[in-house]
Amino acid sequence: MSYPRVASLKNGESFRRHLSDSSIELPFAEEVGTGPQSPLGSSIEVHGQSIGNRFCILPMEGWDGTTEGKPTDLTRRRWQNFGLSGAKLIWGGEAVAVRHDGRANPNQLLINEANLGEIASLRDELVNTHADHFGDTNDLMVGLQLTHSGRYAKPNDKKRPEPRVVQRNVVLDRRVGVEDDSAILSDDELSQLIDDFITAAVAAERAGFTFVDVKHCHGYLGHELLAGVDRPGRFGGSFENRTRFLRDIVEGIRGATSGLHVGVRLSVFDFVPYCPGEDRVGIAEPDSEPRKTFGGNATGDGMDLSEPSRLITLMKEIGIRMVCTTAGSPYYNPHIQRPAFFPPSDGYQPPEDPLRGVARQIAAVAELKKRHPEMTFIGSGYTYLQDYLPNVGQAVIEQQMADSIGLGRMVLSYPELPADVIAGRDWQRKKVCRTFSDCTTAPREGIVSGCYPLDPFYKNREEREWLKAAKARLQK
Repeated sequence: MSYPRVASLKNGESFRRHLSDSSIELPFAEEVGTGPQSPLGSSIEVHGQSIGNRFCILPMEGWDGTTEGKPTDLTRRRWQNFGLSGAKLIWGGEAVAVRHDGRANPNQLLINEANLGEIASLRDELVNTHADHFGDTNDLMVGLQLTHSGRYAKPNDKKRPEPRVVQRNVVLDRRVGVEDDSAILSDDELSQLIDDFITAAVAAERAGFTFVDVKHCHGYLGHELLAGVDRPGRFGGSFENRTRFLRDIVEGIRGATSGLHVGVRLSVFDFVPYCPGEDRVGIAEPDSEPRKTFGGNATGDGMDLSEPSRLITLMKEIGIRMVCTTAGSPYYNPHIQRPAFFPPSDGYQPPEDPLRGVARQIAAVAELKKRHPEMTFIGSGYTYLQDYLPNVGQAVIEQQMADSIGLGRMVLSYPELPADVIAGRDWQRKKVCRTFSDCTTAPREGIVSGCYPLDPFYKNREEREWLKAAKARLQK
């Protein structure tokens, strides 16, 4: 199977023709508006605060902190870029572990008393950078993503998984080396983890963040709990039990903070794990268990939004107003989660046109927005649209398919994109992310994440040569 690269579709007409020929449904605005009254430049109100435009910076997993969980100059540069982006909603900055055993890598940020001042300084530097470039910060909302990596924890060694899981899973256990039930977190351990999230949220409020994200996506602990249909006890089996973790954390945060808001980054649907087939194209991995996919259908290759919609109803009942949407997991079905033409070097070739993956996420969020119009939805998966991201993003906002356009990988190479679009400045095509996936391959090889192909800062670092060598070895 072969699909045209988006970069080869030289204008909007050829892009839309390809969509039509491939029966891929994406909204598309012919002209992208500019200024504060434009669809992407307009404000939105959440929790009584105005958010100044419709762009959001999504949280990405950091690999460049210290072993103690403090930020480094690389971390600070990334957060400063978030500030100069012009986006008025910063969803969590990046994943920050609530305790050491929940770190996804030994250089992930960790929130505790020893690190709090430096994590607070990240927010300050972001806000100050934003003020220097745009003046007003009253319409800027900055949150912090709180996480425990669960099955994908590697707190002490980048190459050694130390998984803590919710339930057994044949394929996923095999991938991270779970051989018996000793990796399963007990109910008492989950209760302690709830307290750890609450403690972390209190610290985040002290550090000046407006909200925290209680992460429930990408196969990490919160997400796996939502699919814990085979888990016995208070946190598994029924929908009520599988959502107890979130409910108890939110209740605890409400009682322990003075005005901190809570959002959730949620994988709104999931597929079974994929692996490379004989031709390196992704296929559903044998022995997969579709019933353990939250938001997945009975065969594990499609969506069923009934439980995700029920969860969003629950979120509203407990005071949550913002949902940052995503899908699947970068660990076991990345073509679902972040569509790309070039997969990570240890991955598989996409089994579908990546634009189909983009359309799937946009359609899922549109359906949930239709069912829950009172909620604020931040969409994901837009980076693969590349040069046509503003056109599709504007059409999504105009058609009320989502409330905010989330950007992840794109701002590693082109941090000024939101500001350029809203101001009507020339499109900096050389900065547009082409989904080369080096920002994923690098950390999987123990190298700091960054845009090595397009960002001159990373192009000139010695790690670029390390990455080239790692890719050559993986591709043999």
